[in-house]
Amino acid sequence: MSAVTRTPVVIIGAGPVGVTAALLLARHGVPSLLLERHRDLYPLPRAVVVDDEVRRILQSVGIHEQFAALTRPARGLRLLNARHRVIAEFTRTRTGRHGFPQTSMFDQPDLERLLRDALARRPECELWGGVEVVSVSLPADGAAPVRVTFRRDGSDEEEHLWADAVLGCDGAGGLTRDAIGAVWEDLHFEESWRVIDVRTSRPVRTWEGVDQICCPTQPATFMRLGEDRYRWEFRLADEEDLDGPEGLERLRELVAPWVDLPPVASWGEDFEVIRQARYTFRARLADRWRRGRVFLLGDAAHLTPPFIGQGLCAGLRDARNLTWKLARVLRQGADDRLLDTYEQERKRHARHMIRLAVAVGWAMTGGQDRGAALRRTVVSAVCRIPGVTTTVSRDLSPALTAGPLVRRRPGLTGRALAGTFCPQPWVLHDGRRVRLDDVLGESFAVLTAVPPTAQMTAAATALGASTTHVDDLGDDGTLAAWLARGRADAVLLRPDRVVLDSVPVGTGAFTDTAAWAPLLHTARRPAEARPAP
Repeated sequence: MSAVTRTPVVIIGAGPVGVTAALLLARHGVPSLLLERHRDLYPLPRAVVVDDEVRRILQSVGIHEQFAALTRPARGLRLLNARHRVIAEFTRTRTGRHGFPQTSMFDQPDLERLLRDALARRPECELWGGVEVVSVSLPADGAAPVRVTFRRDGSDEEEHLWADAVLGCDGAGGLTRDAIGAVWEDLHFEESWRVIDVRTSRPVRTWEGVDQICCPTQPATFMRLGEDRYRWEFRLADEEDLDGPEGLERLRELVAPWVDLPPVASWGEDFEVIRQARYTFRARLADRWRRGRVFLLGDAAHLTPPFIGQGLCAGLRDARNLTWKLARVLRQGADDRLLDTYEQERKRHARHMIRLAVAVGWAMTGGQDRGAALRRTVVSAVCRIPGVTTTVSRDLSPALTAGPLVRRRPGLTGRALAGTFCPQPWVLHDGRRVRLDDVLGESFAVLTAVPPTAQMTAAATALGASTTHVDDLGDDGTLAAWLARGRADAVLLRPDRVVLDSVPVGTGAFTDTAAWAPLLHTARRPAEARPAP
C-alpha cells in the first residue's frame, strides 16, 4: 500500500457502485482511494438486470462496448397467474431514449471485472483490498477533512486517512450510515426468497423476458441470463431445503413449468445448479443520505425488492448524480450547497422505484387472505386499460422534480424538458458514427436549434460548456424534434445529461440563470479543471 494520509475522496466499498463512482470522478479529474475488505471479486452473480439509463452510465466510464458483448437484451416483464397465464405484459424491446436496449441481462461478476479493469487503467484511482474500515469521523461542524480509520488484513493496528469527501458504498450492513446518524425508514416489504442459478443445455420454455408468477402460495421469478444460463427465484418456507436428493427433487417440481427434467437420479451434466442462496428482500430507505462531506450511495442508502430489476441501477444512478457535483465543488470551488441537491434529487426517485417494486411484489403474492384473488383481479383489470403498461414500462426514469438544478414551472413554455434526460441518438463526428455523449464530453453542454444568442453564449462560457447546433450533428432528426416538442430553441444539459434549463421558443435566453448560477459559480475558472480524456 502507498503511504497516503490525505486524499480528495475515499470510497468505502469497491463493488459496482463504488468503482463506478471512482471512474466518474476520474473523468472529472478527481483522485480517489477505494477501501475494500475483500481482496478478490465475489465470484457469483447477484444483480442480473440493467436498463438503458445505466448502460449510458457505463458508456460514460468507457466500458459499454465490452459490456455489450456480455449482455442479452430482454423483452420485458410479464405477470403470470398460478397457471402461467398472462395477467399483464410490460414490453421493453425497443431501444430506449438513452440509445441502448431498455433491459439487458448479465452476470454481475462480468460487469465487476470490466469495472476493475477500467479502474486499473486510471492513474487517478487506487484500490486497497483487504482493508476493513472501522470508523468514519466528521469534525463537529461537519466540514472536511473527514477521518477514516481502518485495519489491514491480519493486523490489529488502526491506521488513519483524511479525505475531503467520503462516499459510503459499503452496503446495507456498512458503517457509514451509522456514522452520519442515518436510520432506516421501513417501506413495508420483507420476505425470504431462494435464488437458484442454473446452467443447462436442455430446452427451456422462455419468452426471452422476465416472468413473475403471481401466486400467494408459490410466487416465483424466472429469467434467462445468457446462452445457457437461467435464474429462478422462489419464496419458500425457511425449513424447505433444496439440497440433497429430496431437495433437488423438489427443485425439479418447481422448475417444471419451464424445463422438463427426468428424476434426479437420472440427471446428467446437462442441468447444473451453479448456486443457490437465501435472500431476504426488503424495502427500506435511509432517512438522510449526507452529513457534511460524507454521503451514502447504493444499498447503504436504499434497499428494494428485486422484482423490477432496479437495485443495482439505483446505486449507479446515485454515483452519476453525485460525482459531477462533488467534482465541481472539490476542483472548481463551487458552493457546498450544490451537494444538497444529491439527496433532494435521488431520494424521491429511489422511493418511487422501491414503491413500484413493492407493488409488483404485492401483485405477485397478494397475501393469503380472502381478498388476495380480488386484488390480483384488480391488478389484471388495471393493466388492461389502454396505455397503462406502456406508461409503467417507460417510467423507470421519471423526470426529476423541480428544484435548484431543475428549473420547471407548470404552464410555462419550454419547461416540459427541464428535469428530463436528453435523448442520445447516433450522430456523425469527424466522419464517424458515434453516440451523442461521446461528442458532448463530461461537462455541461448547450444544444441549440437556432444561432446562439449573446446570453446563451455567456451562460455556456461561465459553465465551461460546449455549444452545439443540432443541425451539425447529422443525427436522424431526433434532437430537433425533441426540442420542438418541448417548445424550446435550446437546452442547457448538466454533466449527467439532465436538462437544467431551456430557452423557450423565440426568447433567446435561458429563463432562470439567477436561480442556478449561484450554486454552480466556481472560485476558479472552469478551464483550470482537468479535461475529460
